[in-house]
Amino acid sequence: MSAAVAYRALFRARFRTLLRYRAAALAGVGTQLFWGLIKIMVLEAFYRESRTAQPMSYAEIVTYTWLGQAMLLMLPFSANPDPEVREGMRSGAVAYELARPLDLYNLWYVRALAARSAPTLLRAVPQFILAGLFFGLKAPASFGSGAAWLLATLGALLLVSAFSVLITITLLWTVSGDGIARLAPSLALLGSGMVLPLPLFPAWTQPMLNFLPFRDMADAPFRLYMGSLPPGDVAGIVTHQLLWTVALLLLGRAVLARGVRRLVVQGG
Repeated sequence: MSAAVAYRALFRARFRTLLRYRAAALAGVGTQLFWGLIKIMVLEAFYRESRTAQPMSYAEIVTYTWLGQAMLLMLPFSANPDPEVREGMRSGAVAYELARPLDLYNLWYVRALAARSAPTLLRAVPQFILAGLFFGLKAPASFGSGAAWLLATLGALLLVSAFSVLITITLLWTVSGDGIARLAPSLALLGSGMVLPLPLFPAWTQPMLNFLPFRDMADAPFRLYMGSLPPGDVAGIVTHQLLWTVALLLLGRAVLARGVRRLVVQGG
């Protein structure tokens, strides 16, 4: 069996396993609707009291918020270390993964892709339906905007998975990984627009936000969906996503190689 076939089989198996958690996904839909409504009410109060022109209309803010809620589990909020890898580090079972005839980084990356995509699919579909019917989520601005959003979302999936694996690799240096797993996703959430839409940030922050990879994880795909960025911008956005994905992949491989060299597995 070639390595590519093995990785595809691993992805499919992991993806199917995660699709079984339908009750948890249904509960998550209710939770995300609740918090989405709270966020919209806060932003509505801000818009009602504001006397200056805002870079986004209130309708765009509502759509932006619901897109964030629908895609929540793909985004850095859920970039905690892989729980099975964490348990393997604690128990010593990581030695079995090191013994497999597969590249360890590729193995963890494929698992991250499945972990980002399957739960998101389970929750996003009902979120789009309910928010579109009852809570103000608008359809894509055009067919081109919808296609550009899908393409940029795929790029975001690759980028977030690389970011997630980098967080998982830190388990080679820590017992639980909780410290970095709390700090790094919080930074990514702020920089991706999940806390506050990035167009509402001060003008002096925009060049820095445009350079960092976090905008590509949420803000850029969402604005393509709404039409505030034209579909023609998707090529530049995807290029930026792929460049940062490659950079995180190379960094992750370098950190993993260093961590594996110093890894000590206790026990027989």
